[in-house]
Amino acid sequence: MTDSGGSGRFRALFGGLSGRLLVLTVTFVMVSEVLIFAPSIARFRQVYLEERIAFGHLASLALEAAPLNMVSKELEAKLLAHAGVFGVRLRMADRTYLALSLQDMPEVDATLMLPATNWAGAILEAFAALVRTEKRILRVIGESPKQSGMLVEVLVDEQAMRNEMLAYSWRILALSLVISFVTAALVYLTLRWVIVRPLRHLTAAMTRFRDDPEDAANVIAPSDRADEIGLAQRELAELQQALRATLWQKSRLAALGTAVTKINHDVRGVLSTAMMLSDRLEASEDPEVRRVTPSLIRAMDRAVELCRRTLDFAREGPPPVQPSEFRLAGLIEEAGAELAAAGFARLGWEIDVPAALEVRADREKLFRVFANLVRNAVEAGAGLVRVSARVQGAGVVMELGDDGPGLPVRARENLFKPFAGAGRAGGTGLGLVIARDLMRAHGGDIELVASGETGTTFRLTLPHSRPEAAPAAAGRTHAA
Repeated sequence: MTDSGGSGRFRALFGGLSGRLLVLTVTFVMVSEVLIFAPSIARFRQVYLEERIAFGHLASLALEAAPLNMVSKELEAKLLAHAGVFGVRLRMADRTYLALSLQDMPEVDATLMLPATNWAGAILEAFAALVRTEKRILRVIGESPKQSGMLVEVLVDEQAMRNEMLAYSWRILALSLVISFVTAALVYLTLRWVIVRPLRHLTAAMTRFRDDPEDAANVIAPSDRADEIGLAQRELAELQQALRATLWQKSRLAALGTAVTKINHDVRGVLSTAMMLSDRLEASEDPEVRRVTPSLIRAMDRAVELCRRTLDFAREGPPPVQPSEFRLAGLIEEAGAELAAAGFARLGWEIDVPAALEVRADREKLFRVFANLVRNAVEAGAGLVRVSARVQGAGVVMELGDDGPGLPVRARENLFKPFAGAGRAGGTGLGLVIARDLMRAHGGDIELVASGETGTTFRLTLPHSRPEAAPAAAGRTHAA
């Protein structure tokens, strides 16, 4: 149990955003320190050798103060030891005139000229000196910082220089670790307070809202921050408020739909009785009764149609679709014939549909879509309906237009909103909503293309059409 708890805390610390930020910060700081260390160690080696040049020159000054430019071997050894070199030579204008050396001079392994002109090479030489294990004696030649034109040549033990470089590297490493962890801790605490903590609050707010979206207390209270976190909080608050309003509206509509479905059954029964009575009124000999009876029958027909459309709209789930393959031109002609039989015989038609164009859809439901659109156009005052269809990509695009007066502005704004998109007096506002539901149930859609003084045009799309098998039969105009 203890191990499990420890591993859980470890994952919570380093598996989350805060732990990853901590690890990344330490890593990036260490990488930066390594990039800084490379030129630093090369510079340290350069300075070390330059100091040996300066110390060697200072040690040689004792010869100038001594009689006959000579000192004892003991003093000479002390001067060289303090300078950190094995020997010193001074040269001026290609002439060597002063020298300090030990009795047993070591053999020179390599010669270096200062200052180094190639920093890339100096960096490589510095790292090579760090990893080299054999002992070497370096002859270093450089201009004295104490006297211009004076060349100083010293013999340097590379092992002593390597020890100094390693000590410097360990100090740099220790300092880098301290800087890395201090920087990482500060960045970690800052990001945890500024980013991680607010993100956790956002996540907790979304979780609470998911569990109970209807509770207003679960809506996040946004802060007044002006950064992206504050913007995310405000956007989330607006989203939650809008979603709550939508859920509330849908729950009310669901309850209303259930009530309407029950009421609709009773209303249709009452209307059926009234329809039977109206048939008897038509047989009345009273002229006034015979005059108002057709208006009464039309009013009851509209009431029955309203009940039917409301029931269709209130039905739960998308409308069921039973697709089959059929010719689109035949469906349009059948719709025209039915409308002519229903009293729209004076309506003109312009059909531009390929005779062999077949679609795969629910024939009865697509028939209802065309019939509703044409009936709406005629009731709005249209005398001519234009229907065209073409294959586009993997689907069929159909356009149905009329020469009516167009839809009012308010009707266009609320075209597909239930009970709000009626474009004429007595309309239910459900015809286009149901038509869109039927098209979307097929995987297609319906949209308004244009509406104005020259008429109204709708575009309908259906997917998965079959290609044309015969040339288009276009330009046929007739009265249905």
